Amino acid sequence: MSGVTIISTLLEESEALLAAIPIARIKAGRLPDDAPLPALLIRRVSMTEEQMLKRGAVVRTIERISIAVRAGAYRDVAPILKLVRAACAGKLGTIGDFNNVAVLTAGMGPDVIGPGNSFEGTQDFRVSFDSPA
Repeated sequence: MSGVTIISTLLEESEALLAAIPIARIKAGRLPDDAPLPALLIRRVSMTEEQMLKRGAVVRTIERISIAVRAGAYRDVAPILKLVRAACAGKLGTIGDFNNVAVLTAGMGPDVIGPGNSFEGTQDFRVSFDSPA
């Protein structure tokens, strides 16, 4: 879950985002149906690693990470997605324990009705990084 860890780190470092959503409402993997709103859910969609015949000291990994915003009102989803993009898009360098990180946007998902008549929207990111072989 390295890409999830990288995105979580970026979200938790964003003062603007944390002013809208407390850190306790940013979760990886699953949100309970009765989670207080608004909340964020971070999930890995896919992962690939460089295919090399001879392994080097590092492996380049690319993950697609999806962040779902769950809110009580439809109008609240878009401003939070904007904060998510500002916190994560275009980040480069060392983030947490990961080197040569690059975070790019990778599209937005559909608007859907969530549990308890909540509203959800998603923003995907392409997260690439080097990890030990």
